[in-house]
Amino acid sequence: MDIGIIGISGIGADGALLDYDFREVKVAQAIIANSDKIILAADHSKFGRSAMVKQANINQIDVLVTNKPVPTSVEKILLENQIEIIIC
Repeated sequence: MDIGIIGISGIGADGALLDYDFREVKVAQAIIANSDKIILAADHSKFGRSAMVKQANINQIDVLVTNKPVPTSVEKILLENQIEIIIC
């Protein structure tokens, strides 16, 4: 795919992308592996939220679309990896 858009249940302070459903994780991992550009859509409630299954790491995405400024620890990872942040 040219562009893959994924969602997530939680984002750890270390940038881990977490979810509850193993099947959904496998689909998202396939999207990440087969897309030229990855967009993660996650509202502010996802930051610091934990879940059982690790889907990926935030450094594997290209763009984060969210509704509020991201926590400092995650913002640092995004900036270090030149990941675009869109707050809308």
